[in-house]
This record gives sequence, C-alpha cells and structure tokens, in this order.
Amino acid sequence: MASSFLSNTTTISFASSLSSSPLPRLFPSVSSAPIRFSSTPRRILTVRSKIREIFMPALSSTMTEGKIVSWIKSEGDVLSKGESVVVVESDKADMDVETFYDGILAAIVVGEGESAPVGAAIGILAETEEEIAEAKAKAASKSAPAPPAAEGPRKTVVTPLAKKLAKQHKVKIESVVGTGPYGRITPADIEAAAGISPSKKNVGPAVVAQATPAAPPKPAAAPSNLPPPVPGSTVVPFTTMQSAVSKNMVESLSVPTFRVGYPVTTDALDALYEKVKPKGVTMTALLAKAAAMALVQHPVVNASCKDGKSFTYNSSINIAVAVAINGGLITPVLQDADKLDLYLLSQKWKELVEKARSKQLQPREYNSGTFTLSNLGMFGVDRFDAILPPGQGAIMAVGASKPTVVADADGFFSVKNKMLVNVTADHRIVYGADLAAFLQTFSKIVENPESLTL
Repeated sequence: MASSFLSNTTTISFASSLSSSPLPRLFPSVSSAPIRFSSTPRRILTVRSKIREIFMPALSSTMTEGKIVSWIKSEGDVLSKGESVVVVESDKADMDVETFYDGILAAIVVGEGESAPVGAAIGILAETEEEIAEAKAKAASKSAPAPPAAEGPRKTVVTPLAKKLAKQHKVKIESVVGTGPYGRITPADIEAAAGISPSKKNVGPAVVAQATPAAPPKPAAAPSNLPPPVPGSTVVPFTTMQSAVSKNMVESLSVPTFRVGYPVTTDALDALYEKVKPKGVTMTALLAKAAAMALVQHPVVNASCKDGKSFTYNSSINIAVAVAINGGLITPVLQDADKLDLYLLSQKWKELVEKARSKQLQPREYNSGTFTLSNLGMFGVDRFDAILPPGQGAIMAVGASKPTVVADADGFFSVKNKMLVNVTADHRIVYGADLAAFLQTFSKIVENPESLTL
C-alpha cells in the first residue's frame, strides 16, 4: 500500500533511452564499459552483472542537489517497473520518482533527510538475491569518504558573481580552490585569491593588484569580526528551497537595477473587484491581468538579458507571482496571461497556488516567468522594493490601497483610494523612460478596468 504522503507529491516516470521524453533517467543502461561522471571522482564505477546504481535525478534546470524526503521502498523490497521508489525534494517541489527496471532494492546509500548532488548514487538495485551482498559492498564503498582526486582535468563550477570578480581582478579560475558546496568557487574564494580582505571592500573602482607570484590559494576563512552567537541560540540549516532562494538573490546582485514608483488610483478597480469576487476572482488575478495587458504595449519591460551581451524579446507574457509557502518562497507562473480571460486566469491561479503549497508544481509552472508580480497589499504594506529575479527584466511590487486626500482638476479636494506601485528593472535593457511609460499604461488600465473583463 502506498504511503499517505504520496498525495502531496508529483509522480515522474523516467523514460528509457529510446524515448523522446526530456525527463532525466533514474538508472543508467547496463554496460560492461566504465561509466564516468565528471561531477565528483567518487562516481567513477564499472557496472557489472545486473547491479545498477540509483542516481539523484535532476528535477529542474536549476537543481544542483536534492534531499531525500522519504524512501517509499525498503532494503530487500522487490521492485516492479513503474513503481515509486523514493521521494526527492528539489529546489522547488517534492517529486515521487519511479523506476522502469524490475529488481531488488539491495541497499540505500543516502538516507531520509540527507542530501546528495545531482548524479550521485543514492541507492543500489540488484536483479537477483545472489547479487545483494555484492550490491551492499558497493553501497558501503559509496558511503566511505572519497579518496583524493587523481591528477588530471576537473570540472570547475563557478558562480556568476565569482566569474565577474575573477575577470575584474585577473585571477585564474583554474588556480582557485572552491570552498562552496561540492567544490563550487564562490566570490569569497576569488577575493581570497586576489588578496582582498572582506573589510577592504569599497564602492569605488576596483584596484587591480600588481601581477606578482601568488602563493597557493587557501580556502577563505570565516570573518573573525562576527560576534559570537547569543547563548541558547539555535542554528537552522537552509532547506533545499531556501538554498535556491539564497543563490538566486546573491546572483541578482550582479545585475545593475533601478527602481521607479508610481501612485495608482484604485477606486474603479476596487468596485470591479467587489463585483467579480463572488465568481472566484482575486485581486492578484486582476493585477496580473492588468500587468500583462500593459506589457503587450511595452515589450521591452518583458524582455530579458541572460548573457550580458544581448537581450531577448520574449514571445510570451508569462506573469510569475510570488507566493509565500512553508519554508520558503516560490513564483508560480501564469503563462500567456495576456491571452487568458479574467475568469480563466483566476481559475488557473487558484490551481497554481494549491499545487505550490502542496509542492506539486512542475518545473515549467515555476521557472518560465518573464515578468514577476509581488503583492503585499493584503498585509497593509504601504510600499516596498522587490529584488529582481535572475533572467527577468522587471519585477513589480504592489502595496496596499489606502484613502488619500488629493486635489481634483477643478481645484477641490477629495478622498481617493491609491496604491503605490514600485518596479525594479534591469537597467541594461530597460531605461527610465521605458519604465515610466509602462507604469502610465498600467495605471490607465487599473483606473479604467472595464477592459480587464473583456
């Protein structure tokens, strides 16, 4: 009988090598030749007989490691093709992973609650009972500390900001020892190699050190000027999702951004909301629809720059909307929001929120956004600035609508409901005039919202 938690997971079947499906495979095909993986030396193996390794699959384009939520099967269980084996937590969702091989789960290498990089062995599958002992021995070797890597070329993983700093300070990346997860080279590693102390950073032009014979790079030490933790404090490691959010936020620091604010009168929108609310329409859906309609007229705000050398006018307007969930933040995407009517858009948004909170979103449902909307108005927040997500051109931050005294065109004072909208944009592709024009269009749509229901 399947475990009760399966109702909160998404099932993914991994196709064989003959399938055209792009989904990752859980098991490699059997071969007598050595199969080499470049990520870490401990995954160099020779597959013999019918013993297969179960690998940590890549469940999204941004996933670098996964966490074992639960093993559905136990050691010694007989598996049939298509059965769920393990639930893996990616950076965005929990996914139920199936096998397309028959066999016996001989050994579990990575236990529940533990993490492993994509491509690492997390379990061993044997075809017969006679092979279980051999499989367990293989599992034991996987759990043992890996020997030092042999001399030879290695794949270096470098964060985008670290690459930028290396170029700026003329540091050879291949000479730097990474201290990040799985040897990843971080900005701190580059600064250490360049002889820059964290306390010596400044906002002025960077001074390139004179070329001198450098000592062998050492791992960057933690800043010594940090105060000790308060007695009785608890240190909580990041979850996989929190780690992904942290990585994205740090990556955003390398993008030159600017912000423009705009007051929008919402009396007409508030009246429309009261009419359509009984039909399941939310204020978030109304704002997303208005933003999508404005983006049609200002496509540069929907554009993106990913290589620093060119930018792309996206063919679709996909509105990502920030949603707070237990343990993190995720941005479900309303795809082709400009082409959906308000009621269908609202229905799709409701479905996306339910899937997000149960961690069932598919990768395309959270990583295909071209413009992001973050609404904190329901909390009474007057205004706030949002951090630009990597790979997008702009993000809109919407505050609460509040009564405001304004002067009418005829000189009389009146009270109108107004909300402050702030947009953060990538200044490499969006300029101040572009953003101001977009906000004017957005304001006109909100202040005359009849077109939202067409």
